[in-house]
Amino acid sequence: MLNRKELDPEKSPRAAFGQRLRTLRDERGWTQDELAERIGCSGTHISAVETGRRSPTPKFAANADRVLGTGDRLERQSRAVRLTAVLEGFPEYVTHELRAVEIRLYEVGVVPGILQTAEYASALTTRTVERGAITPEQADERISLINERQGALIRTPPPLVFVVLDESCLRLPVGDPEVMEAQLTRLIEFAALPNTVLQVAPFNLGDRRPLRLPLYILTMQNRSLLSYAESAQRGQLERESASVVPLLTAYHQLQAEALSQAASVAMIKQLRKGNP
Repeated sequence: MLNRKELDPEKSPRAAFGQRLRTLRDERGWTQDELAERIGCSGTHISAVETGRRSPTPKFAANADRVLGTGDRLERQSRAVRLTAVLEGFPEYVTHELRAVEIRLYEVGVVPGILQTAEYASALTTRTVERGAITPEQADERISLINERQGALIRTPPPLVFVVLDESCLRLPVGDPEVMEAQLTRLIEFAALPNTVLQVAPFNLGDRRPLRLPLYILTMQNRSLLSYAESAQRGQLERESASVVPLLTAYHQLQAEALSQAASVAMIKQLRKGNP
């Protein structure tokens, strides 16, 4: 105990995970070796994770949840450690998105990941790597996360998915013309699914637009609500209904002002043909 390293959970997701693991272990009165024996690793490994010198693997986090009786909390938190190329709060949001019964998305500038083609996603991440904003390894993380999110659309039963795209999502080119054509085709195919609604918020909404920044809202099986909103530098995951309900109201207002699905699909088809 004399050499016990103090942790700063604000320093990094890895440090926050290490502190959570240590706190849970201390609450049970276990030594590092005792926890290690239950998980199936070494005490040295536990020490390295607790002090932030080693990242928790998915298997380690899942085993720790099982031994500590924490459901999937540690596994979800470990995602934030591994996914360093996305904003804080988003990895946890994705774990909820994969279980939500209703998904509502509003996106500005780019097609949301859950609807991106592989070529569109690759073009986006390649350009981001070229700018030096992320590393090639972080680009791989982003692609992996997109693939995981898209699994939400094909599970049984599928969720209801409502998407409102700012017109900029359709008009800002990503990759070459063939990439954009395939992406627009994907959107048309998405709109034709029985469990989806796709709308476009046109530029001429002007100041009638109730939302300015991307917003994601989930309805879980127990009808609880969760939202995720982000700016350029940070993401915010919100679980309190008192905070989410006003955002849901704004989303419904946006849907009312946006083009109908038929008009939205017609716009996308025109753009796919190359017509302004």
